[in-house]
Amino acid sequence: MTFQKLSNLAISASFALLVALTVCPSSVGQGPLPEAPAPHAIEPVSSVVTVPQPTEISHKFWDRQNEFLFLTAAALDAADFAVTRSNLQSGGRELNPIVRVFGRSTPALALNFAGETAGSVTLSYFFHKTGHHRMEHVVSYLNIGSSAGAVTYGLTHH
Repeated sequence: MTFQKLSNLAISASFALLVALTVCPSSVGQGPLPEAPAPHAIEPVSSVVTVPQPTEISHKFWDRQNEFLFLTAAALDAADFAVTRSNLQSGGRELNPIVRVFGRSTPALALNFAGETAGSVTLSYFFHKTGHHRMEHVVSYLNIGSSAGAVTYGLTHH
């Protein structure tokens, strides 16, 4: 299998995973599912209506874990920029069709990787504010993994 086919497969799989995680509510739910009552233990319905109180956010957004994840993602995005720029200047070509548009100039390429980092933090913040704290971290893990893979590939195929 050629790298281009493998790259297209990875992009398609990432997109499918993102869609599945976005659409499937059980994949982003917080905590275990409640136990179903036993058939003989059904309680009568009360006429009192209780309104659920909003829960507090379980952690601050800029906690130690997120700071580590964001710094790691930013460092790997910077390394990806440096390796990509070096490869392009020595006659290589960009394999990512989205980044290829920005590869003609160093400032545009830097803007692309800075935007990738900022987008990752922004998406994590969105998930944090909507109470999806697992997804908040998954965004950083995906960014770190994709950048680490790109750096590794760029260094081994220089």
